Amino acid sequence: METEEHHLIFIPGPGMGHIVAAVEVSKLLLSRDPHLSIIFLLINDPQIQNYIQSLHKQPNPNLEFLDLPKAQTPNNSTAQLDSKSPPVIAFEKIQRHKPQVKDAVHNIVKSKSNVVGFIVDMFCAPMIDVAKEFNIPTYTFFTSSATFLSLKLHVLTLHDEHGINVSEFKDSDKEFYVPGFLNHVPAKVLPSTMLDNLNGGLEIVLTTARKIKETKGVLVNTFQELELTAIESLSNRIDKIPPIYPIGPIVNLNNESKNDDYGIVSWLDNQPVSSVVFLCFGSQGSFSEAQIKQLAVALEQSGHRFLWSLKRRPPFNYTNPDEALPQGFLQRCSRFGKVIGWAPQVTVLSHSAIGGFVSHCGWNSILESLKFGVPIAAWPMYAEQQVNAFQMVVELEMAVEIKMDYRDEISDDEIVVSSEEIEKGIRKLMEKDFSGIREKVKGMKEKGERALLEGGSSDKFLGCLIHDILKNSST
Repeated sequence: METEEHHLIFIPGPGMGHIVAAVEVSKLLLSRDPHLSIIFLLINDPQIQNYIQSLHKQPNPNLEFLDLPKAQTPNNSTAQLDSKSPPVIAFEKIQRHKPQVKDAVHNIVKSKSNVVGFIVDMFCAPMIDVAKEFNIPTYTFFTSSATFLSLKLHVLTLHDEHGINVSEFKDSDKEFYVPGFLNHVPAKVLPSTMLDNLNGGLEIVLTTARKIKETKGVLVNTFQELELTAIESLSNRIDKIPPIYPIGPIVNLNNESKNDDYGIVSWLDNQPVSSVVFLCFGSQGSFSEAQIKQLAVALEQSGHRFLWSLKRRPPFNYTNPDEALPQGFLQRCSRFGKVIGWAPQVTVLSHSAIGGFVSHCGWNSILESLKFGVPIAAWPMYAEQQVNAFQMVVELEMAVEIKMDYRDEISDDEIVVSSEEIEKGIRKLMEKDFSGIREKVKGMKEKGERALLEGGSSDKFLGCLIHDILKNSST
């Protein structure tokens, strides 16, 4: 007798980091249970189109992608839009797609006889309401760390049960206890969204935390050995929260262009083992010209070989990096350094010449660095990256700091990190073994590999997740 196919509906969050992680976790699920089928509902995002097209070239019969119709744009004035942060704008865009998601789910349920679950990215919490209308069990895909999840839920508890508004701590030296952390957390490393009470940022944090608590479970892109304290804390909370499934580290090793327009790999091939510091700040990470000049001076003064993925703030781009760099910098450093535009990050981090990674501390980048055993110098910029940096530097002691509370916010009084501060971090990063950190990172690399093997911690949680999805769908 043929086993019935089980269908999951997946709504990924906006941006490449979220869609790539969502597809990779879907592949994990499909590899574990061949009777699963996953249908992605894609909110219009030009950034991901090339990636989706690449997936169509090697189609998986159990993986389907449906583009949602574009939602109507509100008639907001330019001034209103300018006052809102990117996370608030993105959240409102997702909310406007509720009718389109409802229509798509209606058609799927009508044509598929066995829809067993709804997986919603952490930034798509409004869609949990849609799943409820269809009485479909819903799960959250949390693309950041378990430690950040613990913080997010604690901020909700402080607000709802103790009347404490964390946005009041903005620009203060306040430190506070958070379950899942070993150390008190400084307000200076809280995400800007949590500290934004005027334009709706904090309200989004509180809303998404409440919605997460309404779901049947939370898939987290992490592994037990990396975040044992946070995972145990989440599992033992007094207020009941959904089960936590740490099923990572989920890293995409195959989503990079094979074109090497900058000759990156051939250049790395000619460098000694572990001699190059790699600088890359994510798809959205960029600096002012003043900051670029300080960074360039630091690299030149450090004397270390470097590969620098340079992005300038819009409307500028990489087309002529000489305009932003100190005069003669490229010529003076040509012997030991290379400046590029876009970087194939996984390809670079996996190369034996790389000895350190100056990173914005996006969670995907952290997992990639651990995957290849490359230590980090933390220079966060936006989103929850300041918390991630605090976790890596202070909590786990697996990174060094350049500036843990740096924020990528353009203003008249923008902070510029000095060349001396940057150089100090780079030198410490590239030491043979600074405080045993390099060995800790290599040890965690091995633990992450074992977690995904049969019988490993993440493999076991994946099995529990599939079992619970099927069980919850029949109750």
